Amino acid sequence: MLTVKSLTVNYNPANNEQNTFTSGDCVSGEVTLEVTKECTIDSLSIQFKGKAEVMWCERHGQNTVVYHSKDKYFSIKHFFVGEKKDNGGDNETLLTNHIGKTYVNVVAPGCHIYPFTFQIPFQDMPSSFDGAFGKIVYALKAKLSRSVRAPTTDSININYVTNADLNRDPGLMEPQHESTDKKMKFFNSGTVAMDVNLEKTGFFQGEGLKVMACIQNNSSREIKPKYCVYRKHSFFAQGNRRVSTKDLYKEVGEPIPPSSNQNVTRVLSIPLDVEPSILNCSILKAEHRLRVYLDVKYASDPVIKFPIVILPAPKVPGVEAPPLAASGFGFEPFGNTYPPAWGMVSPQPPSATSGTYPSLMDSGNKY
Repeated sequence: MLTVKSLTVNYNPANNEQNTFTSGDCVSGEVTLEVTKECTIDSLSIQFKGKAEVMWCERHGQNTVVYHSKDKYFSIKHFFVGEKKDNGGDNETLLTNHIGKTYVNVVAPGCHIYPFTFQIPFQDMPSSFDGAFGKIVYALKAKLSRSVRAPTTDSININYVTNADLNRDPGLMEPQHESTDKKMKFFNSGTVAMDVNLEKTGFFQGEGLKVMACIQNNSSREIKPKYCVYRKHSFFAQGNRRVSTKDLYKEVGEPIPPSSNQNVTRVLSIPLDVEPSILNCSILKAEHRLRVYLDVKYASDPVIKFPIVILPAPKVPGVEAPPLAASGFGFEPFGNTYPPAWGMVSPQPPSATSGTYPSLMDSGNKY
């Protein structure tokens, strides 16, 4: 029978319906260690880290080239048992129990619970992301080390979102305007034109995207306005780029008869589950576009594309989360307003400019 039956890490859900965390929030939880007989452990730790990583492969003749890059945002490690032994790359702390004493390194048979609390650093970091060739992860990892045995680990991810505020970034409130026209050939005659306006650039998940268009159909056939919101993922490594695009949702407007002009207003509902835009990561981007085009038979469609920014929906307060388990330490976590863990020093809040989305004018890729 194995001495260590299980090692698990869990966290209390955030105090909102979306179960999301952002900069400055506290993440509290427990590491649970279950052993079948008395054993001695060298170290038991919980690490909280945020990082982005991209990787893909390409064939060049007979060779396969792997492109890889990563970016670390923070790494904080708390020890329940044991001490710092590496080169000090992490912000490390030795935690104490409810009476201020260090945890013992000899554990008796049974289940042992070790509570912890981390505060997410006050800094500008991208939202959690999982794409075809890259990801952004904010993870809690528990690690148990014993002499002459392989370490036992367990990890769990939290859902982090960038704190979005339209008032802090004037560029998100900027209106947009574009126009285009096309002369018909072959099976059509005449011209078609459209003049399209958006009230702003930034939209929350679940919000309505209002599109106002003046469409002139001076051709011999009816035309239909069509709308498509699509996303573009870009991954960067070693001076190269990998791009992935996907249409998210489409809508079709009413047909416009020949030799007529119409003012058309369409409100597109942005789904609540669509991923937010990511413009503040150096090795990957998640961008969104609105494509407005006229469906013309027997001719190429005139198209207008608008860059838009999709922001995380405002947090909706949820039901107060109960503790994961009764620890017996008098430690009662609630939502994401937990008290600091023993030995934990809370960081200072940021300046007013942090946690904002970069301007679209500044979001160009460096490759």
